Amino acid sequence: MIRLDGGAFLMGTDSDEGFPADAEGPVRRVEISPFYIDPYTVTNEDFARFVNDTGYVTEAERFGWSFVFHKFVAKQHLRKGVAQPVNGLSWWYAVQGASWRKPEGPGSNVYKRMDHPVIHVTWNDAQAYCSWAGLRLPTEAEWEYAARGGLEQKVFPWGDELTPGGKHMCNIWQGTFPSVNNAEDGFEGTCPVNTFKPNGFGLYNVAGNVWEWCADWWGVSHAESGGESIADPKGPAGGSSRVIRGGSYLCHRSYCNRYRVAARSSNTPESSTGNMGFRCVTDSI
Repeated sequence: MIRLDGGAFLMGTDSDEGFPADAEGPVRRVEISPFYIDPYTVTNEDFARFVNDTGYVTEAERFGWSFVFHKFVAKQHLRKGVAQPVNGLSWWYAVQGASWRKPEGPGSNVYKRMDHPVIHVTWNDAQAYCSWAGLRLPTEAEWEYAARGGLEQKVFPWGDELTPGGKHMCNIWQGTFPSVNNAEDGFEGTCPVNTFKPNGFGLYNVAGNVWEWCADWWGVSHAESGGESIADPKGPAGGSSRVIRGGSYLCHRSYCNRYRVAARSSNTPESSTGNMGFRCVTDSI
């Protein structure tokens, strides 16, 4: 894990690139205590060790299904009714048998993807892993502080240009969403967790690849500081959804440019999809 010294930083953005309903702003000064963070999201290999040690069964496995992106759904699953389209979200299918072990449903596996981020894990699953490992999920403020990598108010973890010098810096969608992905960055789905250059703090893939669960309940009102720093904010005391950060391989500026470092979204803690994972932090080692 990487030790971060903490300190004050400017959280959020007032840019009009964001979504007003997401409450990315106003920009506020936040003070973060020192902590340690994983340079990578938890991998299939990491999660397999946890499951082998504990016998843990994920919520997707217990529920019997999870959400899979339409381009990854096998034709036989469509014919047999194993996969059902989601009303209002044509690019998602509810696939019976999809889980972290079988990311695209029956017939798929992770044997050649052990260094990819574990997916189809809920917030509750991530919490169970953290408890086993003696770690925790980052607060939203810790996550953004770490993702910025020491840069102040930049759009991305590496600066303000998405592809500086024409170079791809993260795993997101290229083409016309949701039908055509040119995969110019080299990947249609997830990529290994150490792909692309790390940010200034040594963290990999804090933009794109998979959404990352945070500890906080989702909220759209931020603490007022009156010009002073807000110390280690932890979000609302309760709610119905948890914060997710970083965007995923499905993000595209035409509909969801949430691979920006200040961007935020949420999902219910029992939800799992083929583009959500997590990384861990701790206060001390």
